[in-house]
Amino acid sequence: MSAPERIPPRSVTSGPLSPAELLAEGELTVRGRIREASNAALYCTVSHDGQEAFCVYKPVAGERPLWDFPDGTLAQREVAAYEVAEATGWGLVPPTVLREGPYGEGMCQLWIEMTPETELLALVDGEEPGPGWKAIGFAEVGEGRTALLVHADDERLRRMAVLDAVINNADRKGGHLLPTAAGRLYGIDHGVTFNAENKLRTLLWGWAGEPLTDESVAVLKGLQEALTASGSLARRLAALITEAELDATRARVDALLASGKHPEPSGEWPAIPWPPV
Repeated sequence: MSAPERIPPRSVTSGPLSPAELLAEGELTVRGRIREASNAALYCTVSHDGQEAFCVYKPVAGERPLWDFPDGTLAQREVAAYEVAEATGWGLVPPTVLREGPYGEGMCQLWIEMTPETELLALVDGEEPGPGWKAIGFAEVGEGRTALLVHADDERLRRMAVLDAVINNADRKGGHLLPTAAGRLYGIDHGVTFNAENKLRTLLWGWAGEPLTDESVAVLKGLQEALTASGSLARRLAALITEAELDATRARVDALLASGKHPEPSGEWPAIPWPPV
């Protein structure tokens, strides 16, 4: 992989920085550690010329080795997921950059304040989801009982399901979905993405086998063009993932367009992450 493209520096007199520019150029100050994260994740502020924002900084040095992903590549994959999300136009991933920080190079992502009362997942009795919900599968809830795990039949989640299929997300849990008070939905924690092998593991199986929306087809065609050898997205991704992984990304987009449907579990890999939240 070549050196990642970075946001070029600009004069402080040229106006306010965009969130991505602020993340890349601002002074990063660690405020605390997010202890529930599986890899080192630090809660920070980033500031520049009077602008300030909260963010998450995940240094490469704090990544735990994984058997199925090359060591020291999770931060790059998080940035690659953001690049693809931006190319869709859906804005489903918070601004994310690769930069130097207090503990070396790492991923820096804008902090998102979520609205916890927004219900996207639920456990229900019975064998069929109610109106406005899509079935994921049955889950044990204790004492020999099972309940149906469902997710909301929500356009934002459906877009996220398409994005996950493109980036081959191996860990789409409920806790990685952040709805906001403004009605936006963001996905986070994209370190285990872009594997060349099929590893899609998600809670968003409710549309499996159903036709893609016209909007999704149009977005996928745009990605197909942007991922050609001369495409702008392909050039950015080439700095973040391997050539084989980039080719596999192109193949996934092609396969989605050829089938015209949301993917179904392959049976070769656990379909649902555990724990689901």
